[in-house]
Amino acid sequence: MRKFFQEIKADLKFKTAGPGQKLSDPSRKELMAEAAASEKGLSEEEKVVTSPDEDGAAALSVSGVYFICPLTGAVVRKDKKEKHLREAIESYFSIDPVAASIMEIHTFNKDQEKVRVGVETVAKYLDNICFHPEEEKYRKIKLQNKVFQERISCLEGTQRFFQAVGFETKTLPVPGQGKKFKCIKLESETTEEYYVLKEEMLSRLEDLKAYKEQLLSSGPLRAQLDRQLCVFQPSPEAARFELPNDFYNLTVEEIKREQRLRTEAVEKASMLRTRAMREKEEQREMRKYNYTLLRVRFPDGYILQGTFYAREPVSALYSFVRGALRDDWLPFELLGPGGLKLTDDNLAFNECGLVPSALLTLSWDAAVMADVQASREEPPASPLKPELLCSVQTLS
Repeated sequence: MRKFFQEIKADLKFKTAGPGQKLSDPSRKELMAEAAASEKGLSEEEKVVTSPDEDGAAALSVSGVYFICPLTGAVVRKDKKEKHLREAIESYFSIDPVAASIMEIHTFNKDQEKVRVGVETVAKYLDNICFHPEEEKYRKIKLQNKVFQERISCLEGTQRFFQAVGFETKTLPVPGQGKKFKCIKLESETTEEYYVLKEEMLSRLEDLKAYKEQLLSSGPLRAQLDRQLCVFQPSPEAARFELPNDFYNLTVEEIKREQRLRTEAVEKASMLRTRAMREKEEQREMRKYNYTLLRVRFPDGYILQGTFYAREPVSALYSFVRGALRDDWLPFELLGPGGLKLTDDNLAFNECGLVPSALLTLSWDAAVMADVQASREEPPASPLKPELLCSVQTLS
């Protein structure tokens, strides 16, 4: 599946760069670099952290939640994600209409069980043609057929898929009907709409089989959450967070109410409650947040920040931190608020109280670090990658 979308992304980038150029041509590379730079500039401009307003309100810790389109590589805000995906898939119809229609079917129909049933039914239609190419009846699909209506016609993208793989819409007479209605002003024969396979496709049955396999093996096109990696200078404000509404699975009114209730959390924790009451409240709390903003403070005071799904495992944070290190092999531990070690990689952030935001501390393996420092004439100023330190920011 990943390879399929990687190929699509490569096609979309290179085939839309212009005709008459080879992939190795400098002009094409320059064109793609210019497009990427333009895209990046736009996204960075959108992602500027909100400044404090005139009333003295604190600046947001992050301007919103952003996603990376798997087709174009563009970074788009959460509320523009689906629109961008639609536009990207629509653009891909001019390159590969079969792949584009398959993406449309799997991505924009939210009921995955209906998609599974519909896709399997389409596959049976194509199998019948491939197994019995001489049978004309298998090359026609009546659009008013009950099974077709209930399983296929209701799915977005299926009409374009049939067109892309070689079917055309035709109005054909229904055998044995029409003669009973001579007294009524109707056509001499009753007609119905059909999908009919084009004659030339009978010589391309292997292509039909490939289209069927592609349809069956594909899945929804998912935009990747942009971590919005930031590095901050040491600051006493590291534990202070101001989050935008994107982080909450709540209405604006519910968010305001939640902020009021937070002031009562200490009193509530001291109340005598049953285990069932506590578990029920914890489950309700976990569902309030879709995302979490996490900061990791290094021993030298520098702070690494990233955005995560609230239900992602702790292992995602370890990978994120490791990817920012100059020496990614160095062993370390992450300590949550209160000094609790995060040792269970499979535990979700919302299961260990790290939502909707948290400040964690990184701790090195003392013995390993002593060996490393002893082996170097001059230790680096920071364990973070130099390119990250070049864009270090200040927490306001």
